[in-house]
Amino acid sequence: MKYESTKNLLAEDFKRLYGVQRQTHKEMVETIKKAEKQKGKGGVRAKLSLEDQVLVALQYWREYRAYFHIGNDWGISESTVCRIVQKVENILIKSEKFRLEGKKSLWAANAPAKVAVDVTES
Repeated sequence: MKYESTKNLLAEDFKRLYGVQRQTHKEMVETIKKAEKQKGKGGVRAKLSLEDQVLVALQYWREYRAYFHIGNDWGISESTVCRIVQKVENILIKSEKFRLEGKKSLWAANAPAKVAVDVTES
């Protein structure tokens, strides 16, 4: 599904399909655009827009389908899907804007001293 056709989706459906809200998608695209500007021009023009490239990566992360299947949906090769996912992933990681907290931060939080578990058979 191209980015243009996602504009017709309800906000809940967009989040359900890609796993993020529209605003988060827009912020990701802006981060990618900034990184692309810093990189400079050159090379072959991409077949997919930056908005579509982020959707490809989100679709991969959301569904973990094979690159081949995602490539078929978008009309690109599986190696292109792989490159897109790696590029988007690396840029978003470097930006540190979309970083999740690590395991240690969960342990550092005030955990309850006691936990009750219901083990009743039904």
